[in-house]
Order: sequence, then C-alpha cells, then structure tokens
Amino acid sequence: MENITELNNRFTGKSPEELLRHFIGAYGNRIALASSLGPEDQVLTDMMLKTNPSARIFTIDTGRLFPETYSLIDKTNLTYNVKLEIYFPGRKPVEDYVRQNGVNAFYESVDKRKACCRVRKIEPLLCALSTLDVWVCGLRQEQSVTRRNVEMIEWDDEHQLIKINPLFGWLEQDVWNYIRKHRVPYSILHDKGFPSIGCQPCTRAIAEGEDIRAGRWWWENPEHRECGLHKKCPSTKCRS
Repeated sequence: MENITELNNRFTGKSPEELLRHFIGAYGNRIALASSLGPEDQVLTDMMLKTNPSARIFTIDTGRLFPETYSLIDKTNLTYNVKLEIYFPGRKPVEDYVRQNGVNAFYESVDKRKACCRVRKIEPLLCALSTLDVWVCGLRQEQSVTRRNVEMIEWDDEHQLIKINPLFGWLEQDVWNYIRKHRVPYSILHDKGFPSIGCQPCTRAIAEGEDIRAGRWWWENPEHRECGLHKKCPSTKCRS
C-alpha cells in the first residue's frame, strides 16, 4: 500500500488534474470515479476522461432517481462518447425492505432511512468497489458538517482501498466556474434550487441562505445527513 501521508505531502498544492493523472496512470482500470451526477462528479468526469478517454466512471441507479438524472446520464454519455457503468441494487433485498417496511418508510426514522440507503446504494457500491484499488470521490470540505475533515487522499480501511478527493479544498464557486468554462453537462435541477441531488423522495429544493445539503434528508438533523457511502458501513457482501 502506498504511504498516504507521503502522498498527501507530495500532492499538496497540486491541481486535481495532476492528482488524477498520477493515479490513473498508476492504477489503470483499478481506479474509478463513483459519480452521483452532481456538479463535482461531473467536473471530475470531465477531468478524468480528458486524462484518459477510457477512464472508468460508475453510478448507482437506486430505482428512485429523478427523471432529470437519467437524462443527464444520457447527455454525459453522448458528450464524452462513453457508457457510464451503472450498478443496480439486488431485486430481493429491495423487495424484502419494501414488504417489511413500506414504500416510503425512510421518512419514519433514521434507522429505516439508512436501511433503505444500505439496500439501494451501499450494497451496489460494494459490488463496484470490489473491482477497485482506488476510489475517486467528489467530496468537498465546504459541503457539510459531516465532510469538514475530508482529506485529499485517504485510506479507506473498511473497503481496503485508497480514496481520493481531488476537489476537497474547492469552493462551490470553483466548481461552477469550471463547469461554465469547460461546458460540462449538468442537471437542470441545479437551476431550480437543487444544489445536491439524490433520490427523488429524499431531495428537495432549498431556500436562499440554506446549507447546500439542506435539501437532502431534510427531515433529519444535519449530523445524520449521509447515506453511508462515505462512512463505515456494515460488512455486507456484494449481492447480485
């Protein structure tokens, strides 16, 4: 395993593109971007595919995404002449959750919401991560209270791989400046007050002055507003 401290020191002050060039060159098809199709991930998609047109980008179709998100998948594929890898939750785990709890049980408690995220997001993620040595993420320190300690390069002990956050120090304005300059495709929902977009039932537009992730799981306390993708999660095996 590469020394994470040394890597962080080595790339301090370097651009996200330089960081990505190093890891894509070193790890080939064992590195991929986990994309939610958000603005940060669209920026990283642009950077990675300009570095290597065959770079791997994957996303998770939970079955409850906005129609605009599916449209953006198509637009991204056409813009870059690629096919994003799409992972789906297992049929039986989803059926079991809905039969036991109901279609919209995630509104009832944090535990039920996290159980839904685990079935629809985390288990497909584990399938994707099982093919990787390096996981590229669009996390930024500015995004929320749960992400203030994000580092540029981290060791993910739970999944036994390197996790890199090339935009960890970027501000929201930096992201949008890049999108406009490079004509990167993005969701039209961002123009309608949705700064952060996940599953349709769990995402709302925000009011002026609200935190940029206030529209995600808005009925919960801010410290709970993560799906579990970026926290330690149960040792669940990949299920097809």
